[in-house]
Amino acid sequence: MAKRDYYEVLGVSKSASADEIKKAYRKLAIKFHPDKNPGDKEAEEKFKEAAEAYEVLGNEEKRSKYDRFGHAGVGGAAGGGFGGGGMSMDDIFDHFGDIFGGAFGGFGGGGGGGRASAMRRGSNLRVRVKLSLEEISDGVTKKIRLNKLVQAEGVEFGTCQTCNGTGRVTRVTQTFLGQMQTASACPTCNGTGKTVTKSKPGVLPDGLERKEVEISLEIPAGVEEGMQLNVRGKGNEGPMGGPAGDLIVLIEETPHELFTRDGSNLHFDQYLNFADAALGTSLEVPTLSGKAKIKVSSGTQSGKTLRLKGKGLPVVNSYERGDLLVHINVWTPKNLSSKEKEFLENMRSSENFKPQPSDGEKSFFARMKDVFS
Repeated sequence: MAKRDYYEVLGVSKSASADEIKKAYRKLAIKFHPDKNPGDKEAEEKFKEAAEAYEVLGNEEKRSKYDRFGHAGVGGAAGGGFGGGGMSMDDIFDHFGDIFGGAFGGFGGGGGGGRASAMRRGSNLRVRVKLSLEEISDGVTKKIRLNKLVQAEGVEFGTCQTCNGTGRVTRVTQTFLGQMQTASACPTCNGTGKTVTKSKPGVLPDGLERKEVEISLEIPAGVEEGMQLNVRGKGNEGPMGGPAGDLIVLIEETPHELFTRDGSNLHFDQYLNFADAALGTSLEVPTLSGKAKIKVSSGTQSGKTLRLKGKGLPVVNSYERGDLLVHINVWTPKNLSSKEKEFLENMRSSENFKPQPSDGEKSFFARMKDVFS
């Protein structure tokens, strides 16, 4: 099912301020909070949906990309390996726990016992992937090698003795008003409730080790330079068996020897000799998938643009496809033989060789305006 518009999810306008977006999210988060709706799957999904929307709209950079490209701009391709879908409760409380302002005892806390131990999420990783226009045209699977933190084999965990597995410690402070009780994350286990009891050389205190791994990335067709794709769960693994972070994939395009990209359209310069432009001709031009035939009418002027529908690049997450714009350039010879010079001298004074632009033939700047509008 297609994702809903994030502004619609939060019930705000596209011109809403950061403060308005935060307030709207807090209102929904409290309304659908699991502690207020125990066992209600629909409320839980709305809680996650609101958190996903706020993760994007609450971040200035992500919001800007979303406004330009929609869900695709923030890795929101529904149903694929990319996107904000599938946020876990750990993710939400990890990122936005401060939003609730202490309105709840903490998810999973269950009453007066305070929040239970939490699995810490691994950190995100970033990688740049270079793609050719051919790869962007069809979509591609890229295999890359990453040096990342993974759960070490043979490591065993036990209950943290400082917090007895709760992940939190309570401190009692004497004030002039009496005793004050405060709870915070356990400094020994960092809130996980676990410690490493069996390890091996090279393993970090949290049970992780660095390892080179190979990852397959499914890149959808139509991505653009600078676009970021979010691959959930492919970042560093979490300490003490916690969930993995995400892999942020930054798209880079390699320059093409023939084509220039403009959104989903491609531009190609086709050079013609004077005879072909004057008499007309048929020729083949390259496309990303092979060749295409075009017909050049007699009397074609330099600067004319021929449009080949659907021969450009696909629009990401869409069935639409751009066009190939073929720009005709009449080539003026530089080195002429004596016979060629004699022929042209005879033609110089010919009435048909004198420039006689008609009202229907636009100037260069007018044609460029048409192409880019």
